Amino acid sequence: MNRVEYMQQLSHRLKRLPREDYDKAMEYFNEYFDEAGPENEQQAILDLGSPEAAAGAIVMDLAISNTKTPEKNVKRGLKNVWVAILAVMAAPVALPLALVGVILAAVVVFVILILVLCAVIVSAALGITAVAGFFGSIFLLFSSVSDGLVNLGIFLFAIGLSFFVIWGVVILCKWSIDHISRGLAKMIGGKKHDRKK
Repeated sequence: MNRVEYMQQLSHRLKRLPREDYDKAMEYFNEYFDEAGPENEQQAILDLGSPEAAAGAIVMDLAISNTKTPEKNVKRGLKNVWVAILAVMAAPVALPLALVGVILAAVVVFVILILVLCAVIVSAALGITAVAGFFGSIFLLFSSVSDGLVNLGIFLFAIGLSFFVIWGVVILCKWSIDHISRGLAKMIGGKKHDRKK
């Protein structure tokens, strides 16, 4: 590979950058080759690394430098977001996969929390209804004993069922927290934690 081929490949990989950043990057690499001279062209290519790696490094450096100073201009701020997206896409495969893993873990946690919240709401509604019905059944005993006893039995069953649902929610929470923490530990490469019994 010679300088022209290197610069073509680099240009192709950097063309999605904002124009100002693209021009600066291309100018830097052209100056680097100019300073090295034609006789040291191959050494310069070896020093710079592959065009893919060089482009990835430029995009990552831009993304990092853009986060250090807040932009007052909305247009430039949007360009910075675009550079950050390009940096994530240019990162080694492990980083986007880790990002996807974190997002999936967050979604799983969110879904479990929603399920737990729904179970709590159902058990609370069932418990409140059962308690209200229980007291209503006691008053019904004075007008019709058989109807009052049937209603009393139904609402006592509902009270027991609400305690069963609450117990299930507690078990679900413990199981979910344990499995989520183990999954996150595996994902980040940590050791499995042992629960103390």
